[in-house]
Amino acid sequence: MIYWDVFLAFFIPNVIGYGGGPAIIPLIEAEVVGRYDWMTAQTFAETLALGNALPSPIATKMAGYIGYEVAGIGGAVVAVVATVVPTLLLMLGALGLLYRHRESPRVKRMSQWVRPVIAMMMGWLTLGFLLESINTSGTVHTLIIGAIAALALVRFNIHPAYVVLGALAYGGLLLG
Repeated sequence: MIYWDVFLAFFIPNVIGYGGGPAIIPLIEAEVVGRYDWMTAQTFAETLALGNALPSPIATKMAGYIGYEVAGIGGAVVAVVATVVPTLLLMLGALGLLYRHRESPRVKRMSQWVRPVIAMMMGWLTLGFLLESINTSGTVHTLIIGAIAALALVRFNIHPAYVVLGALAYGGLLLG
């Protein structure tokens, strides 16, 4: 039964999510933290931060790690399959259909309407992480990490993986 739950926890977000890994993270969080209670929001945030620091797509890394934590190697395999296979099949079908109707005004409007929904979901996830960070690390540390991260990303164009590693080092040294 646990394998079925792991499968559904990653299959559903990957079927209804649109926009790739970052867009489905809030949906995965809703399943893993909200529905199945396999992780706390803090642990999920830490897993996401670590996953962002590593190469390869975020959704498969999250699926593999969470699946392993929940149900061992079998859980990792089930979670990764549930993440990759539906996306691959839907992508092939959708690309064929969209390519055939690429000049259609309806197709163009459809993708314009989806973008704000994804932006709102990412904003909601970010707000949740911000509030969790304030609750666990405090406002001062959250503002310091946020300001330094924003400066590093925007002003100095530092790769996000290095920014995440820097935040992990800060947390390990000053908050550990």
